[in-house]
Amino acid sequence: MKIHEYQGKAIFAEFGVPVPEGYVAFTVDEAVAAAKKLGGKVVVKAQIHAGGRGKGGGVKLAGGPDEVREIAESILGMQLVTHQTGPEGKKVERLLVEKASDIDRELYAGIVLDRAKGRYVMMVSTEGGMEIEKVAAETPEKIVKEWIIPGYDLQPFQLRRLAYALELQGDQVKKGMQTLQALWRAFVARDCSLMEVNPLVVTSDGEVIALDAKLNFDDNALYRQTGLADLRDLSEENPHEVEASKYNLNYIKLDGNVGCMVNGAGLAMGTMDIIKLHGGDPANFLDVGGVANAETVANGFRIILDDPHVKTVLINIFGGIVRCDRIAEGIITAMGQVQVDLPVVVRMEGTNAELARKMLAESNLEFIVATTLEDAAQKAVAAAKGGQA
Repeated sequence: MKIHEYQGKAIFAEFGVPVPEGYVAFTVDEAVAAAKKLGGKVVVKAQIHAGGRGKGGGVKLAGGPDEVREIAESILGMQLVTHQTGPEGKKVERLLVEKASDIDRELYAGIVLDRAKGRYVMMVSTEGGMEIEKVAAETPEKIVKEWIIPGYDLQPFQLRRLAYALELQGDQVKKGMQTLQALWRAFVARDCSLMEVNPLVVTSDGEVIALDAKLNFDDNALYRQTGLADLRDLSEENPHEVEASKYNLNYIKLDGNVGCMVNGAGLAMGTMDIIKLHGGDPANFLDVGGVANAETVANGFRIILDDPHVKTVLINIFGGIVRCDRIAEGIITAMGQVQVDLPVVVRMEGTNAELARKMLAESNLEFIVATTLEDAAQKAVAAAKGGQA
C-alpha cells in the first residue's frame, strides 16, 4: 500500500524525523489559508503516487497567498504527467502547502529489503534530488549501503558511516545520525516495505530534514497497523486492481489482449512468459490464489472482461491440494453466472486433471481445452489474433 507525501511526513513526525511545517489542501481556498498560516515563502506540491512531480510542473515556490492561489488553481485538477505515471498521467486532487526550506545541500536516503541478502538495507547518497535509478546506473559508487542484521537494530557505527558518506560536517553528523535512526524506527514500527527521502536536505543552519517522504507498506501487516489502511487513496489506484482487492484477488493491469487467470504467482508469471514466447501479449496478471472456487473465478472473469482490450481468456490452473475437478466445477458455475463472449482457453494439470477436462468437454459451454501449457498459450494467442485456436 502507498500513501501520499503529506501522510508520510505525518508518520515521520511521530518518530522524530524533522520535516517542514505544512498542511494538506483539497481546494484553492484551503491552500491559500495554509499559506497565510505559514507566512513567508511556501512550496506548493501536487500529491500523487508518483515521482518526478517537479519536472512535470507539480511543485512550485510561492512568495505569498496571492501567488499560492494562482498556483493552486493551475495544479489542482490538472492531469500531471511524470516519468512514473505514464502518458495518461494522474489527476491532482490534493496539495501539500509547506514552509519553504533554506537548502544548502540535497541528499538521498532510502530503506528497502535486499532479497538477495535477506536483509534490510539503508542506502544514502550525496546525489539528492536526482532519480536514484539514474545514480545507480551511472555513478553507483555514490550510493553507500549498510545492511541490518535480522533481529538487530541499525547500529551506531553504521549510522556514523552513513553520516560520513553523506559528507556531513560538525554538528551535522550527530543530527544526520539522529534523522537516519528515526527513519529506521519508523520503517520498522510501521511495517514498511520501502521508504525513500529524496531529497533529504541540509539547511543553511545545519539541520538535516526530510523534504520528501515516500512510504510503501506491507499489505500483509495492515491488520496490526491501526488506522494505516484509512490512509489509502483509492483514486490513485487502478480501478480494476481496487475491485480485485475486495475479493482477495491479486490483479495487475497490463497492456496486452490475452486475459490470464491463474492460481499461484509463480505460475502466473510463467504463463505470461509463455504467452510472450508465442507472440502474444498478456492483458493482466491475475492470481486467484490457492482456492479457485466459483465465486473467485466469477469475480476474476468480471474484472478481466471489463478490460476492452481483452480478446481471449486463458485459464491455467494447477490442482494440488484443491482438486482439478472441483476447480472445473467452479469454472463451469462461474461461466453460467457471467456473460462471456470471448474465447476461453482452459489448461489444468494436477489432481483429477483428466476428470476435470472431461467435465469441461461435456459441459454445454464453449471451452477451448488445452493439454499442455505450450498448447494453451498457442491456442490463446491464436484466438486473440482472431485465428483458429
